[in-house]
Amino acid sequence: MITVALAKGALLKDSVTSFANAGLDFTAVLDPDNRQLMVPSKCGRARALLVRNGDVPVYVAYGQAQLGVVGYDVLREHQMPVAQLIDLGFGGCRMAVAVKESSGYKRAADLPPHCRVASKFTHCAREFFDDLDLPVELVHLTGSVELGPMTGVAEAIVDLVATGRTLRENGLVAIEELFQSTARLVGHPLSLRLDRGELRTVLEDFRLQEKNSVEL
Repeated sequence: MITVALAKGALLKDSVTSFANAGLDFTAVLDPDNRQLMVPSKCGRARALLVRNGDVPVYVAYGQAQLGVVGYDVLREHQMPVAQLIDLGFGGCRMAVAVKESSGYKRAADLPPHCRVASKFTHCAREFFDDLDLPVELVHLTGSVELGPMTGVAEAIVDLVATGRTLRENGLVAIEELFQSTARLVGHPLSLRLDRGELRTVLEDFRLQEKNSVEL
């Protein structure tokens, strides 16, 4: 049986649609009354694990799920040993440095050395500022990082930005982009190598979807 790790939240609906188009129907997970964390597909040959976005690559890396859907931002941050298979194209956003609009900073290099930068994505932020050769103190926050500059905890933040509305409503502005992020189909490397055809069939259906979307 194929086990698929699906992230709760913003990616779930599009993830379910993509798997349904590949022959694995997990629409039961979208039922608002559903409380199951492990849900069988309608065809009975697969099951879905409903997990937090950041946990998807963990379940795939340890082989408890053969496939999963997760944001590229999570893959960059956690660096788990999973196979990145297909860019699914949905869930688009960007990882960016943002500051108070009144700060006067126009780019990340304008930030003062050793200033504090708040982020949930401290690995991504460290890589970025190391590449800039700009020493900063990273402050790990798990909630609304926009409060960092607003309260003086940090001079800047590194966070995901979709429409930018949250930044604007809190007096912040994005000044530099680290990378673009979309949902990715990932796989367990050993399971892919030992596959007897079940996973290959699903992947072929996903690649057909990708081809058709490009042609459209």
